[in-house]
Amino acid sequence: MTLNVEALENSFAQVKPLAAEFVASFYQNLFADYPQVQPLFAHTDMSQQRKHLIKALVLVIENLRNPDVLNNALKEMGARHFKYGTIEEYYPMVGASLLKTFEFYLGANWTSEVKQSWCDAYDAIASIMLQGAMSVS
Repeated sequence: MTLNVEALENSFAQVKPLAAEFVASFYQNLFADYPQVQPLFAHTDMSQQRKHLIKALVLVIENLRNPDVLNNALKEMGARHFKYGTIEEYYPMVGASLLKTFEFYLGANWTSEVKQSWCDAYDAIASIMLQGAMSVS
């Protein structure tokens, strides 16, 4: 699959100045729409967790043109998430919440092209992270 790197970079650049609000909204959406994932965060410092998500999103965007670096980082992230109790069924929930959050923050700039770009990117990210999770399961 070929990702639309330019659309991903441009759309992320629009939300990056609001990164703290964006990730807070993401977790609000995730917990409201999928309360079954909330127990994973019962003993988590959510302010630190939001910072981790920002860093992960930046890592992805900054390495879209460096697939080897990105693949390795995502596999490691998938292995860590497996150890935290993340199961495969949670990945679509996270993806749906992420897309919902992007749609809200991008507003009129959430075009069909941008939506498809993020759907494709998330599918690739989840797939690579699951490979990492399977390596430790």
